[in-house]
Amino acid sequence: MAAADWTSNGAIPRASSIAARTEPRWVRATLIGVALAFLGLFLALPLAAVFSYALREGWSVYLAAITEPYALAAIRLTLLVATICVPLNAAFGIAAAWATTRFEFPGKRLLVSLIDLPFAVSPVISGLIFVLLFGLQGLLGPWLREHDLKVIFAVPGIVLATLFVTFPFVARELIPLMEEQGADEEIAALSLGASGWQTFWRVTLPSIRFGLLYGMVLLNARAMGEFGAVSVVSGHIRGQTNTVPLHVEILYNEYQTAAAFAVASLLACLAVVTLVLKRLIEWRAGRRGGLAH
Repeated sequence: MAAADWTSNGAIPRASSIAARTEPRWVRATLIGVALAFLGLFLALPLAAVFSYALREGWSVYLAAITEPYALAAIRLTLLVATICVPLNAAFGIAAAWATTRFEFPGKRLLVSLIDLPFAVSPVISGLIFVLLFGLQGLLGPWLREHDLKVIFAVPGIVLATLFVTFPFVARELIPLMEEQGADEEIAALSLGASGWQTFWRVTLPSIRFGLLYGMVLLNARAMGEFGAVSVVSGHIRGQTNTVPLHVEILYNEYQTAAAFAVASLLACLAVVTLVLKRLIEWRAGRRGGLAH
């Protein structure tokens, strides 16, 4: 290999950097222009439209829309669901990643495939499945009715639906990361007398912390913004089973456009915060080699 093919520190340069130096200037300018136009059209413009419509009638209307009782109830329910789902799915993701990357067992391939199931199934279909299971006419409906338990059109159904659509996020981030890292450090810790829990807390968890945070950020954003599955199981009961996305839909259908966009701006802010956190975690992990790509 010629000397020009090596970087100043002796490492082989990335293929992308080599391509960037060999492509004509007009090609690079065109590609950058197309990317910026796409981002402007499908990201910046919709965000600007949301905040523009939300504030069109003034701050007083905006604040009234996001502080009225039904909106506050929707915000509280959304936060409650996210508070329940994020730690549960984080724990599941860690357990699934550990099991599939550190052990061989019958059904391992099936487990890995099932983790991706929510990505392949429409959220509306997953909501209908819960209705068929826990609805009054569903498989477990008679038993739930006898014991005065309510799942569908209540908070438990919303939590279950959200858990289902969000459980792959942490596992899908940690599995390739833990496969790339291998088990050498954990084996060394065990050989030096550390227990299984000590190895997890002092070796495994610190090495996957950025991947775990990355997955939890995406999980939280999806849990708070989920619409399809929650819409099916919630019953749209104002003040009780409406999350923020469902409340936005009701306001928009009632032609309360300014109020609908005001509440929607909360989700838009969540999206922006999620992108910022995602980028920060990628940056920190990139410096320390903490994420698999």
